Amino acid sequence: MAHSISFHEFFKMATGSAPFPFQRGFAEAASLPQLVRVPTGLGKTALAVVGWLWRRFGGNEERKAATPRRLVYCLPMRVLVEQTRDNAVLWLHNVGLLAGPVEFDEHDGKRRVRSYAPDFSDPGKVAVHVLMGGEERDDWDLHPERDAIIIGTQDMLLSRALNRGYAMTRSRWPMHFALLNSDVLWILDEVQLMGTGLATTAQLEAFRSLLGTGGTAQSIWMSATLDREWLRSADLDLGSLGDTLELDARDLALTDVAARYRAPKRLAQAAASAADPDVLAQVVLDEHQHGTRTLVVVNTVDRARRLAAALRKRLTDGTGSPGLVLIHSRFRPLDRERHVGQLLAAPEGPGAVIVSTQVVEAGVDVSAKTLFTEIAPWASLVQRFGRCNRAGEFDNHDDPGRIFWIDLNVDELDEKRASKTAAPYPPHDLHQARKLLVELEGESVAPQTLDGLGVKLPYEHTHILRRKDLIELFDTTPDLAGNDLDIDRYVRDMDDTDVRVFWRDLRGEAPQPEEALPGREELCGAPVGGFRDFIRKLGKSTKKHIRVRRAYRRNFLERTWDPVSERTITPGQVYFVDSSAGGYDEERGWMGEIARTAAQRVAPVALEPGEGAVVDDGNEADKLSQTNEWQSIAEHTDEVCAELEQLLGGLETVFAPTLRVAARWHDWGKAHQVFQDALPDGRPDASRAWAKAPGKWKRYGRRQFRHELASALAVLALTPKTVGLTVNGGAERLSVGAEALGAEDLRDLAAYLVAAHHGKVRLSIRSLPTEKHPPDGKRFARGIWDGDRLSKADLGGGVLAPGVALSLEPMELGLCQEPPFAGQPSWVERMLCLRDRLGPFRLAYLEALLRAADMRASARATRGQL
Repeated sequence: MAHSISFHEFFKMATGSAPFPFQRGFAEAASLPQLVRVPTGLGKTALAVVGWLWRRFGGNEERKAATPRRLVYCLPMRVLVEQTRDNAVLWLHNVGLLAGPVEFDEHDGKRRVRSYAPDFSDPGKVAVHVLMGGEERDDWDLHPERDAIIIGTQDMLLSRALNRGYAMTRSRWPMHFALLNSDVLWILDEVQLMGTGLATTAQLEAFRSLLGTGGTAQSIWMSATLDREWLRSADLDLGSLGDTLELDARDLALTDVAARYRAPKRLAQAAASAADPDVLAQVVLDEHQHGTRTLVVVNTVDRARRLAAALRKRLTDGTGSPGLVLIHSRFRPLDRERHVGQLLAAPEGPGAVIVSTQVVEAGVDVSAKTLFTEIAPWASLVQRFGRCNRAGEFDNHDDPGRIFWIDLNVDELDEKRASKTAAPYPPHDLHQARKLLVELEGESVAPQTLDGLGVKLPYEHTHILRRKDLIELFDTTPDLAGNDLDIDRYVRDMDDTDVRVFWRDLRGEAPQPEEALPGREELCGAPVGGFRDFIRKLGKSTKKHIRVRRAYRRNFLERTWDPVSERTITPGQVYFVDSSAGGYDEERGWMGEIARTAAQRVAPVALEPGEGAVVDDGNEADKLSQTNEWQSIAEHTDEVCAELEQLLGGLETVFAPTLRVAARWHDWGKAHQVFQDALPDGRPDASRAWAKAPGKWKRYGRRQFRHELASALAVLALTPKTVGLTVNGGAERLSVGAEALGAEDLRDLAAYLVAAHHGKVRLSIRSLPTEKHPPDGKRFARGIWDGDRLSKADLGGGVLAPGVALSLEPMELGLCQEPPFAGQPSWVERMLCLRDRLGPFRLAYLEALLRAADMRASARATRGQL
């Protein structure tokens, strides 16, 4: 794609239509607007995705340099990321920039993605990735130099941005933390739905500016009801966000914009309340118009299921009844896609009735002639109103779109019952919204009308991420009990947290250690409280005197599947349930009901070849050393250095020389005898130190052994000059912000990068409970014993590492007392100093670059290519 195409031409090529003035203003701005307040249905998704893409590939070099290479599209709800993904894939395909093969289906004159597989063979194209939990198959984080679009929900994305990624392996946390906070443009869509996560996005924006990153990072908040005061937090300067992008007279002069802005949709109270789903179901069917779509939006999954059941009883299987679709956040992906396909399909014959939770408020382009909605906070109601007569297609003022609001009658209840009925919203928000609904009874609630109300919507932040919290989250080491810092309160409202569940047929047996981890197609979101209740009922349902445990969680330390109880359930984690236990229905989603009959067992998802493969993240696991060919340390290191050069060719960093040093020395620890003794039989040359090998590996002679700790301790014991950190015979010094780093600092940085290149040894060095103890009481940690000898090794590139004795004295607190570290700080003091001087985002970014190079080289040795 040449850098000479106008945005108008580029947008039309991508979407098939000309851009609106506000979309053009966004893309062509000298600096991107960070606040976007535009009514629903006018193309905010296209504004963000196509606008970013043009700045990276169709605009000039100045705009490209000012625009981050990764676009992160964050949706607040868990269901409809696929439509955003499909749009991004289609637009990229239309302009010839899509990385990877795609197949489309035609539905109602629109193209939908049937299959898409990201590909990294062409560096000039853009891959689209969806973060949904489970084992990621496309390894997007191995290509930090590539332009990419990453789409996900706020729980998946914010947890990764806080270095505690939900539903992913611990060792990969720092890579996602790095790449989601550096060289990244965050698009935060429909922010009125984000709850406590909104304050976290504001704080992260502030901290990236205050602490520094590995590349430009910026956030853009979008909503039809956006108020900049919503982003007021402890550390974000609201004045730095600039003006809000809104429609102006040029937009409103256009016929298409005016039709949407003034689309008639008459408001009335429904003749039934939410308290009786049977009565409400009859009212919905009475108001449904033949051949059209009726959308019913309720506030909880439970009420959605009960209303759908009531409607199902009243509908016949004949051709005279409308179709029924249930949409909520607690389906497995394949079932969800099937339901979403039914939602998006044009109504045929009698039409369709869709029952949904608030998931339709974000990321879905659907329009209904008739809309029913439970009372909700005003900002949410505005979004729901936008799903009725969305494009102004029902422009007859005698027969416009129709909106019926459903009262929850919370004002008539005591405080406890009101809170339960209003959930997930506070009752006072519903009270304020009800007053506005009553005032607007019988009126059209077109966007033009709603804008004219001038309603100020307060947004209360209940949990604020502080700088101290973020700094502490940099360390991924669990405490001695195996627990981590809790981030759930920063990700979404505490009564809205989830776990991920998958089902397989265990036939009454516990899963074997080699049982595959889940693929994303297997995972279903379930509420934490509901899943705890399910586990409790599951325990009670077992036969007397027989404690059959039918739910498990992966123990990555011991590489086993451990049974769980209701007390051990924590948000964001992944749990394995026996199919015979029940809890899920393909038509109704997560149910939380114990199977009483064979018909209620859950059918496992059939995995495609290569899905769900075991990715063992145990403390002593080293799957990257298991390849299809023998490679010496020198051979592998040369390949890592080559990958690093390729990676650095697309990036700019003043730390490139230090990264090169870390890459050259990173696997020296594999010369340790414990590692060499674990190699498979049949090594080609017993005189060489090997790094990679095919075949069956032996278990390490010392449990929890980590070769990268040996490498790091050895590098730390050498002078900067010995490892190559000198320039023209003098010590290298770098200015990074207000910090000036000397050669000793850079040697410490190189040691950190070496230690962290598998994500398992980072800020601290400590022994683990299951380790083998030295017989003479020496210090020990991660399979390394004080005084171990690391032999000479050819590291490739003409570098021959000397033989050294490893000292674990740096694991102690305070100044070291013994050579070679006498008078020097401890490991943790050195690493904390690096973290604080470089900042957590920048340090993690450098860590991610080296890890990506190493993993790419290992992948080539395994598969022959990436």
